[in-house]
Amino acid sequence: MTAKLIKGTEIREVILEEVKSGVEQIKEKHGVVPGLVTILVGENPASISYVTLKIKTAERLGFKEIQDSQPEDISEEDLLALVDKYNKDDAINGILVQLPLPKHINEKKVLNAIDPDKDVDGFHPVNVGRLMIGGDEVKFPPCTPAGIQEMIVRTGVETSGAEVVVVGRSNIVGKPIANMMLQKGPGANSTVTVVHTRTKDLEGHCKRADILIVAAGVPGLVKPEWIKPGACVIDVGVNRVGEKISEKTGKKIAILKGDVDFDEAKEIAGSITPVPGGVGPMTVTMLMVNTLKSLKFKLGIA
Repeated sequence: MTAKLIKGTEIREVILEEVKSGVEQIKEKHGVVPGLVTILVGENPASISYVTLKIKTAERLGFKEIQDSQPEDISEEDLLALVDKYNKDDAINGILVQLPLPKHINEKKVLNAIDPDKDVDGFHPVNVGRLMIGGDEVKFPPCTPAGIQEMIVRTGVETSGAEVVVVGRSNIVGKPIANMMLQKGPGANSTVTVVHTRTKDLEGHCKRADILIVAAGVPGLVKPEWIKPGACVIDVGVNRVGEKISEKTGKKIAILKGDVDFDEAKEIAGSITPVPGGVGPMTVTMLMVNTLKSLKFKLGIA
């Protein structure tokens, strides 16, 4: 039996409509909308593309959106001053500094300068601590892990008591999603194992998983025989493995492959995310959710 596809593109649209409705209600009742600023330093093509997507999404939802583009040679001092300016701006609820930054700027220093209550990416140490504590302390879960959890919940996969195995221990995905899945509450209450490059019997651990979340950045790492029949498989990997000519445009496009052998895995898993079109679309979506949350916290209605 072929697995049910967990399509991030479809779940994204549902969540964005929910956010848009929330924005309209707050605007009508309180006369304000969420404010989001994106700080882009330099002209990295990938960064420009990603920032453009954030801007279009925010505008579609009725946010106040500011793109603050800065030259490649901006000093660290000036960039920190810019962050401070938006920290003090009451109309701004979310601050994003697009990475990577030029080598002469300390990324950690800049990210840590963002007001934790406007850190809608969820990377500030204060928000990492809030996530660890869990419950009402959590303000902004990191966007990709938050998207993963939403996909699992909205697909109807039972998480309470489930064996969750997370492949990968990054600060952006692996560690936070593991923490989120073991917390008390809906969409969690799981028993979580984190495995990585030094883990003995990686295959054996994966075979136990009712929910297998793979974020290793290694194309095709998880083999079909590693998957428990009927398991929910969330493939976070987006690996460029070559190029091909697009049938629509005639131009070269990247060939993307996940961390899971999708074609065979879909015949074993109960549900599975495709690559592309799975986890990817959820990241910007949850960024918008966090920005709306930030405004709600400020208004005392969260």
